[in-house]
Amino acid sequence: MSETFLPRRTAQRPAAPPPPRLPPSLAGNPKLPYPAIGTELAELRLQIPGVQGSVLGGVDGLLITHDVPPGLDPDDLAAMAAATFGLGRQVSLRLGQGEFQQSTVRNQAGYFSVYAVGPQALLSVVGADAINVARLHLHAPPVAARLATLLAQV
Repeated sequence: MSETFLPRRTAQRPAAPPPPRLPPSLAGNPKLPYPAIGTELAELRLQIPGVQGSVLGGVDGLLITHDVPPGLDPDDLAAMAAATFGLGRQVSLRLGQGEFQQSTVRNQAGYFSVYAVGPQALLSVVGADAINVARLHLHAPPVAARLATLLAQV
């Protein structure tokens, strides 16, 4: 009995460019305009029913500031946002689709969305299952842009 071998195809991986270096952390920077940032985060919660809280964190996963109720750990949310950003950045590099902008995870009881805030920070939003995700995606990017402007002033 002779064995027949079929030829195997192996995937040809194109050479991916190295990811850009991450900027220095903003966590704990006393020069940040915390009152203005807090106002933006609070208004996002007030404008969109179902937003349970939001976090501004660095791309390094460190918390900058937050507007979350007790029961949500803002440090964990900042770290999860950075992990989501890391995956999104790798996807964009491999597909050649440009810089990371936004990612949303839908769970059984809600949503977790992450938005780029310039090159240094991430806005993460936790929403209930009843949230209008289209409305969130309409309102959150301008908030992220305003936050990026505030951070750029430092």
